[in-house]
Amino acid sequence: MDDTNLAIKVSAVSIAVNVMLSFIKFTAGIFGHSAAMISDAVHSLSDVLSTFVVIVGVRVSGKKSDEHHQYGHERLECVAAIILATLLFLVGTGIGVSGIKKILDTGSAPIMIPGIGALAAAVLSMAVKEAMYWYTRSAAKKVNSGALMADAWHHRSDALSSVGSFIGILGARLGFPVLDPLASIVISVFIIKVSYNIFKDATDKMVDRACDEETTEEMKEIVCSVDGVKNLDLIHTRLFGSKIYVDIEISADGMLPLYKAHGIAQEVHDRLEKNFPLVKHCMVHVNPK
Repeated sequence: MDDTNLAIKVSAVSIAVNVMLSFIKFTAGIFGHSAAMISDAVHSLSDVLSTFVVIVGVRVSGKKSDEHHQYGHERLECVAAIILATLLFLVGTGIGVSGIKKILDTGSAPIMIPGIGALAAAVLSMAVKEAMYWYTRSAAKKVNSGALMADAWHHRSDALSSVGSFIGILGARLGFPVLDPLASIVISVFIIKVSYNIFKDATDKMVDRACDEETTEEMKEIVCSVDGVKNLDLIHTRLFGSKIYVDIEISADGMLPLYKAHGIAQEVHDRLEKNFPLVKHCMVHVNPK
C-alpha cells in the first residue's frame, strides 16, 4: 500500500470512529444533562470535518510535478494542516465561551447533575480516542505526513477532552455541579494549545524553515566524507511540506577534469539522498580550490 492510500485508509477509519463517538456522546450528554459531554461531542464531530480536510490535503499533495507546479504539491498538505488548526481553534474557543456562560448563569438557572450515562460515555471516549491517536500517529510517522500527524493530535486532544469531561461529570455527581462546565473550559484550553502547535509546524514548513541542527550536522559529515571534497563551503536546507530541499557548495581540486569534478558532486548528491529519504532535491555546486 502506497503512502497516499495508507493515509486515506487511516482517515476513513478516523471518520467512522468519530461519527460513532459523536452520536454516543451527544446522546449521553443530552439525556445525561452534561454540558461537558455535549462539548466533547462537538469536538468529536469537528474531527470528522477536519479528517475530510486531511484526505483532500494528502491527495492533492501526493500529485506529481506538472508544468505549473514543477517542484511538486507537498506544501498543499501544510495548507490542509493550517485549515485543520483553525478549525480546532474555533472549536476550542466556542467550547470555552459556552463553559464560561454556564458558570456565569448559575445564579439564574441551577446546573443540572449529569447522569451515569455521561460518565460511561467519557470513559469509552478516553479509551477509543487514545487508541486512535497511536494508530494515526504510527501511520503519520510512516508516511511523514504533517496533516495526518495533526489529525493524530486531534485524537489526543479529544482523549484529553474526555478526561476533562470525566473529572467534571464525576465531580458534579459528587456534589460539585460547577465542575461540569468548568471541565468544558479546561477542555477548550487543551484544544487551543494543540491548534497552536499544529499551526506553528505547518507554517514552519510553508516559510522554508531550515532543518534542525542535528540533521544539518549529519549532512555535513556525509558531505565531508566523500573522496575529493576538500571543504564544505555552504549548506542551506529548507523544509518543503513533508520533504527537504538542500543546496550545497563544495571545494575540489581546481585542476581536476570536469568529468571528475562532476563525479564528486554526483557522489555527494547520491549519498545525501540515500541517507536522508526525505530529501527530494539536492543541488551541489563545485568551487575550484
